[in-house]
Amino acid sequence: MESDMDDTPQEITSLVGREVYSNSGVFVGDVEDIQLNLNGEAVTGLALGNLNGELFREEARADQGVIVPYRWVRAVGDVVLVNDVVERVREPDEEQDELVA
Repeated sequence: MESDMDDTPQEITSLVGREVYSNSGVFVGDVEDIQLNLNGEAVTGLALGNLNGELFREEARADQGVIVPYRWVRAVGDVVLVNDVVERVREPDEEQDELVA
């Protein structure tokens, strides 16, 4: 039998490289890194790369990543499922201008 302490680090590191999809099945990106709160010993975000160019035009063009708050994660399995809010973050174009300004 394996102890729970052995499972936790493996679960966290196993997130890296997984594909991330919204609840509606839209590809968001790939997990490149994990954002941690070391004091609280908790995952706070997922750093994504290889972004969906339709959702993140500017970031994908500039080869930048984004951080998705971990509270948006709905399920972790072969892929990571996140709330559809990721899709709504980029709609409409007017809101994008306001967020940047």
